[in-house]
Amino acid sequence: MITSIRLVNFKNFADETLRLGPFTILVGANASGKSNIRDAFRFLSGIGRGYTLAEIFGGKREAGWKPIRGAMNEIVRFDASDLSPTDPGILAMMQTQGARSLASEIYLGHASFSLEVGLRLNGKEFRYSIEVGHSREPSVEVQFGPFRVQKEELRVESKTVYTTDPDHPASLRANTTDQPFLTQYVMPGRTQRLLNDQDSVALRDALADMRFLEPSPERMREPSFPGATVLGDCGENLSTALQEVRADVGRQETLASWLQELTPMDVEDFEFPLDPSGRTHLTIREKNNRRVSAYSASDGTLRFLAMLTALFCKNPPGLYFLEEIDTGIHPVRLYLLMDLIERQAAKRGIQVVATTHAPTLLTVMNDDTFENSSVVYRLEDKADAIIRPLATLPDVRDLRQDQGLGRLHESGWMENMLFFSEEKENEEADGE
Repeated sequence: MITSIRLVNFKNFADETLRLGPFTILVGANASGKSNIRDAFRFLSGIGRGYTLAEIFGGKREAGWKPIRGAMNEIVRFDASDLSPTDPGILAMMQTQGARSLASEIYLGHASFSLEVGLRLNGKEFRYSIEVGHSREPSVEVQFGPFRVQKEELRVESKTVYTTDPDHPASLRANTTDQPFLTQYVMPGRTQRLLNDQDSVALRDALADMRFLEPSPERMREPSFPGATVLGDCGENLSTALQEVRADVGRQETLASWLQELTPMDVEDFEFPLDPSGRTHLTIREKNNRRVSAYSASDGTLRFLAMLTALFCKNPPGLYFLEEIDTGIHPVRLYLLMDLIERQAAKRGIQVVATTHAPTLLTVMNDDTFENSSVVYRLEDKADAIIRPLATLPDVRDLRQDQGLGRLHESGWMENMLFFSEEKENEEADGE
C-alpha cells in the first residue's frame, strides 16, 4: 500500500506530503490542487508502465494514455521562478509497505522511491533523479540531468552513483528519452545488469498498478466485444466486464442487492444479449420481468455499476484514483457508495483515493477513512496550495461528533482554520 506521496515544486505545490490509507478522500475548493495530485499519481503510473518522458507528458494515443494536464512550462510550480538551479523541478515520492505485484506474487516489504523531474525554465536548469531502496538491497541514487526542453526535444544525460557502496565505480552512461528510464540504470552489486529482474518488476508493477476511473455514461452504454473483460478508464466494456463479475458464484445476488439499494428498481439480475454483430449489450432485469437497457438507464445508475464492476473484478489494481465520486449519485444514497468502497478496500486490499465536493460523504465516512483523508487549500493571495490531514485540524474530532464533517465542510470552516493556522505559523516564523 502506498503510504505517502511528496510533491516538491509540482504545479501549485511547493513542498507538500499527502498521507494515504486504504481509502483516502481529498476535499477542497475548485482550483485548490486536487486534480494536480491526480496528475502526480499519473506521472508515477506512467513511469511504471514504461512510457518515455515525452509520452508521459504528451500522451500515448495507442495505449489510451492522456497527456498530463498543462504545458511543459506549467509542470514546474507556478511561482518557481525564484528557485536556484539546484532545486528540483518536480518531486513525487511514494513510500510503500508490503507493495505487491498481483501478477508475480512478489512482495517488496518496506520500500521507498522518489522521482524528480526538471526542465530548463527561465534560463535555469532543474535536475531529474530517482532514488530506490528497500529492505533487501542497499539504496542507489541515480541522477538524470540536466533535462532540457528545446524545440520540443527532450534530452537527458545521466550519472549513476551508488550511495552505499563507495568502492564501486560509478558508471557513466547515456540515457535517452525514447526508452523507459527504469531500464536505464544498474542496481548496486550487480555490475552492468539492468533493472529487469524480479525486484525491478515488482517496482515497476507497484508504480503501474494504478487506474484512473472517469466513468462516462455514453461510453458505458456502448456494447462490448466478448472477451473484453477489463473495464476501461472511461467505463468502456462495462457490459462484458460486469458479465465476468456476475459469473462468479454468489456475485449475482450481491450485485443486484447493491443496485437495488441505490435505485427504486426491484433488481433481480443482469442480462447480456448479443446483437447481430456479436457485441454484448447490458440489460437490467427486475423481478416483474421488466427490462431496462443500458441505453435507458440513468447516468447515476451506470456510474454506480461501474464502481461495482471495478471493486468486484477478479484482478483489481493496487490503487484506484476517482475524481468527484459523488457525481450522479443522490445525496441520500451517498452512504451506500462510501460503504461499498470502505468494505471492498478493507476486504480486498484495494487502495482508493478520491476527490469530492459532497458534504454528505464526509458525514458518513468511517473512522479509518477520516484518519486518512486530507483537505487541499490554496493559500490566500498565492498560487501555492497546502495539504493537511483532516484529523489534524483544531478541535476537529469533537466538532465531528457534535456537528458532523459535512456541516463543517459546507460552512467553509476547514478553509478558515487553515487560513488562520497558516497565518499564525508565518508570523511565528517571521518572529524567529
